[in-house]
Amino acid sequence: MAKCNKITCHWLLILSIFPICFIPSFSDDGNTDAKILIKFKSYLSNDTALNNWKEAIAPCNGDANNWFGLICVNNTIFGLRLENIGLMGVIDIDTLMELSKFRSLSVMNNSFDGPMPNVNKLVGLKALFLSANKFSGEIRDDAFNGMKYLKKVYLAENEFTGHVPQSLVDLPQLIELSLEGNRFEGHIPDFKQKEIRVLNLANNQFEGPIPESLSNVDPSNLAGNKGLCGKPLEPCKSSKKHTNLIIAITVVAVAALAIIIIALSFLFFGRLAQTSEYKVAQDSKAQNKFQNYNTGLKEAHPNDLPDDFKKENGDLHFVRKDKERFDLHELLRASAEILGSGSFGSTYKAVLLNGPSMVVKRFKQMNNVGREEFHEYMKRLGRLSHPNLLPLVAFYYRKEEKLLIYDYAENGSLASHLHARRGLGEAGLDWPTRLKIIKGVARGLAYLYKEFPTQMLPHGHLKSSNVVLDHAFEPRLTEYALVQVINKNHAQQYMAAYKSPEVTQYDRTTKKTDVWCLGILILELLTGRFPANYLRHGKGNNADLATWVNSVVREEWTGEVFDKEIKKSCKNGEGEMLKLLKIGMCCCEWGVEGRWDWREAVGKIEELERKG
Repeated sequence: MAKCNKITCHWLLILSIFPICFIPSFSDDGNTDAKILIKFKSYLSNDTALNNWKEAIAPCNGDANNWFGLICVNNTIFGLRLENIGLMGVIDIDTLMELSKFRSLSVMNNSFDGPMPNVNKLVGLKALFLSANKFSGEIRDDAFNGMKYLKKVYLAENEFTGHVPQSLVDLPQLIELSLEGNRFEGHIPDFKQKEIRVLNLANNQFEGPIPESLSNVDPSNLAGNKGLCGKPLEPCKSSKKHTNLIIAITVVAVAALAIIIIALSFLFFGRLAQTSEYKVAQDSKAQNKFQNYNTGLKEAHPNDLPDDFKKENGDLHFVRKDKERFDLHELLRASAEILGSGSFGSTYKAVLLNGPSMVVKRFKQMNNVGREEFHEYMKRLGRLSHPNLLPLVAFYYRKEEKLLIYDYAENGSLASHLHARRGLGEAGLDWPTRLKIIKGVARGLAYLYKEFPTQMLPHGHLKSSNVVLDHAFEPRLTEYALVQVINKNHAQQYMAAYKSPEVTQYDRTTKKTDVWCLGILILELLTGRFPANYLRHGKGNNADLATWVNSVVREEWTGEVFDKEIKKSCKNGEGEMLKLLKIGMCCCEWGVEGRWDWREAVGKIEELERKG
């Protein structure tokens, strides 16, 4: 059995109700690091989340952290992950310089303000996450000088101004850069790094032509900059030449053409009027054709499905023999409603005339997959059959985008029951229902692991919005096994698995990465809290929910983390809830080696079924 080393002794306390826990001794190095961090903390305010930073306790225990917010590797402090805890004050870079192996700093979503910290003093830094604070002003041009190991820079959602510093542009190992939501201005610099995979410059004040090296980035990563032009956005307008030669030629040309212009003016305006009348007639014809076409998906979202879908011959490809056949034309004519618009595209509920309700998912981020490869892979997905998978029924292929058609689940997504519906006054899910849901999710995930034994991410996007519930509240996994066909850059920015600690810190997925997603889902289901990191593009804010749960359990030794709705519905079952909480925390253990694998996680959840 693998060990969940960060919390093992704590859970012996909870389950055995012993009053004390073994605290490992630590070396002189550990003692020195503790003093350094206590000094660093002294410059912070609103730091109640750091109350367990005490010199009597070793900061690290192997790869596990005893102090909140530390990233530990071999009993050494590798980094700080102090996110979403309202910190203020000064980030004392000079003190952090005393940590010999310090490589990662994240203070995202706090209340730090003032100018950019002097991070270039941390010459060994590999990852810097300062997003969602109140930093402001221009960043010095030499702010990143000498940081030859720096790979990830996240400065989004601050108040930075001025030009992008050249030292940032020149970082030799830069692979991820997030600057969106600031007030950077001027021309976008030409990033030459060949390995860069995340580059988000949206919602700033950039202007001018986009460098050719960025012509293939996702347009959404450049949106919100009104002055930008060029591929992948709108083409740039031709600029005027203002040299003396051009002025002279223009004057001569105007004089020479003046008589011709006057002579032809009536003919010109006559033809212009004819052209305008023709254009109005054509526009009216096109509008009538559109209005008379259908009242289905196009009415639900007038600009969503492209016009040329109407030219197709209903070439839907069915992957299940037990489903009623229909063509694309019937699907477009079906009454429809938009269920949501996520990171991959829009999702619709389509009610076919005298037929069943279907879910239509539109994917725009699969255009790197060839037709034959896509057809074969969809047929493979169509052969999957499990009670806890939402079955793929059919698909439609276009180079620019794809449609996947699934069965419809009557009770919507798990996320809507945990969050949105309760906000509208509906009762929350009770404990027996939540236990049934997590059992089904675990079984569905286990089936995917068995069906895709060679894939690192058999699901890849496991989260509460991708768990839907049928009429009996049985869970069905959706958007599963799509990592193989989603464009890599888009997957790395948006898919849940790519927000795991091993991807954030070490740029690698493992066979336990989907288990981390399962752990986060368990904690979300038990606490009723939404994992805010899933709302952010790219990586950086990983286990904020797991960190919060761990800190509360470790300090209070109670079940206070549980959603009030399940505590009301489960008078004698808190012991089972605590066991599931332990399973969730062992599934999202920060270190991969200490994290449970899928077999152990599913086995422990099945034991809850037998004892529940």
